[in-house]
Amino acid sequence: MASHNELGKKGEQIAQNYLQQQQYTVLHINWKWGRKEIDVIALKDGHLVFVEVKTRINSVFGWPEEKVDFKKRQYLQGAAEVFMEKSGLTPVAIRFDIIAITFGEGEEMEVVHFEDAF
Repeated sequence: MASHNELGKKGEQIAQNYLQQQQYTVLHINWKWGRKEIDVIALKDGHLVFVEVKTRINSVFGWPEEKVDFKKRQYLQGAAEVFMEKSGLTPVAIRFDIIAITFGEGEEMEVVHFEDAF
């Protein structure tokens, strides 16, 4: 079984590939500023999209997207504010998405993209 960090990295790579297939321009993977981190930052149609990626081996302990609670949402919004200050970008709008990845048997996996999740 992959470690927690390895699973997270694998999920972020899958999310990046998925977004690129959906015509997003991925700007950053694991953007960090101090203690703040955003899994994926992307652009599509003038919208700046901050993406939280959650990956699970299975759904026995709940679906990945359920792990993005109120506290995590506040944290991501704060990190996005810092990114906006530092980047100087002027998008048409910003959006917060969740990409939930659940692995199944063998090579099976489910990727669910929740646009404008919060």
